[in-house]
Amino acid sequence: MKKVAVFFITIIALAAGYIIGTRSDFFSNKSPAAPYTYNLQLPKELSGSSPAFSGVVSVISPVVANISTSKTISGKESSSSQHLFEGPFRDFLDSFNMPKKWKEQNLGSGVVVSPDGYIITNNHVVEKSDEIKVTLYDQQNYKGKIIGTDPKTDLAVIKISAKNLPAIKWGDSDTLQVGEFVLAFGNPYSLGHTVTMGIVSALGRANVGVADYEDFIQTDAAINPGNSGGPLVNIKGELIGINTAIFSRTGGYQGIGFAVPSNMANSVMTQLINEGKVTRGWLGVTIQNLTPELAKEFVLEKSTGALVTDIFSGSPAEKAGLKRGDVILEVNEKKIRNVESLRNLVAQSKAGSTMHLNILRDGKTMEVSVNITEYPQDLAQAEKVESPEDELNEEKTLAGLSVADLTRDIAKQLGLSKNDNGVVIVRVESYSTAEDAGLKKGDVIQEVNKRKIRNLNDFNRVLPGIGEGDTILLFINRSGNKFYVTLKTYS
Repeated sequence: MKKVAVFFITIIALAAGYIIGTRSDFFSNKSPAAPYTYNLQLPKELSGSSPAFSGVVSVISPVVANISTSKTISGKESSSSQHLFEGPFRDFLDSFNMPKKWKEQNLGSGVVVSPDGYIITNNHVVEKSDEIKVTLYDQQNYKGKIIGTDPKTDLAVIKISAKNLPAIKWGDSDTLQVGEFVLAFGNPYSLGHTVTMGIVSALGRANVGVADYEDFIQTDAAINPGNSGGPLVNIKGELIGINTAIFSRTGGYQGIGFAVPSNMANSVMTQLINEGKVTRGWLGVTIQNLTPELAKEFVLEKSTGALVTDIFSGSPAEKAGLKRGDVILEVNEKKIRNVESLRNLVAQSKAGSTMHLNILRDGKTMEVSVNITEYPQDLAQAEKVESPEDELNEEKTLAGLSVADLTRDIAKQLGLSKNDNGVVIVRVESYSTAEDAGLKKGDVIQEVNKRKIRNLNDFNRVLPGIGEGDTILLFINRSGNKFYVTLKTYS
């Protein structure tokens, strides 16, 4: 027994000696050095034990349509041919009986949204088409008919004569988060059915220049020419966007693609199918984005929201009591990031519905309810004209600009009403703070630091109260477009 005890004691001693000798931190209070070991539990779809993405692909592939269109182009319609082949050279080509008309083909994608053959795609894929050919995943070909188009969102709905088709499930694009996995389907470069994977890179992208109403999902899932109109889906296989555009310097994939959110697409599609057109809500205000400087002037901690710069006479906004200088912070408890988010929310509202606005006025928040009406189709926009050349009574003032009284003749040249008052900028010095602020010759200053300016005398009365290095808040009327500008004086 003693021998056995000695044997076990020896084994334990040797093991303890090995551990102490090889672990310098055994008696140390310091944390172990990198690399660390974590018990990280990956989601099933990423662990390699589940064919999640292939499962999504097998479900979505049958609802993806390849769309081929053709239209007849005449020589007169081709601006490029007019530019390149005008004059004697054009006559020389005509002498060889060059064709004056030809067929132009276009390829794109679409997604089946109902078992009876409704397909949503991009407007630019099918616009002005003479023929539309739709090929489904099973290689069956159909003739497509345009049900309706909406160029303002670059969306269109077509229909094929088929029944019992598989249709995609709609997802809620409002719940999307940056970083989520997405799959893009389509027909890039006429290669046929293709799927790519990426993430949501950004949300609420606007000013891309594709459509009037933009609230794009940005993704790095590879989107190329031919993907237009195809579905962007989440890993649940739900439609969360319609692939629409790419940002590229080469014409091919460079990691930035844009998709129309599914909620916007669904609203447009429903109206096109049920009514044959899209009607949009109207609030009746002109708005601008807030810069950090403007946010400070309007007592805001962050430069989010939409600043009201004008109210249309007789509009829902006027009836609800909205005023110029109000900052719209929320609509129906949804935060307003910028001008685009407010415009899209209003546009998607039905005529007759009520919007509950949370606004900031003179540093205090308040709630206003507005009854939305249909956007007037004949809403006139002020025509932009050249700045007046008449510089009589010019007076140099501050920050590199000169102003003069706004006469009726000058107002007429600027496309303004005879009832508009203010002082007109007749000169902006190069490299001045006025030029940096974006002010231009022909702009009319109607307010300085929220004080109304009717003429040059009013303007001159305000100047003594402005010190060197101060920031001034100007309200500008530029050919009928009204907005605020902050301007720093000389210091």
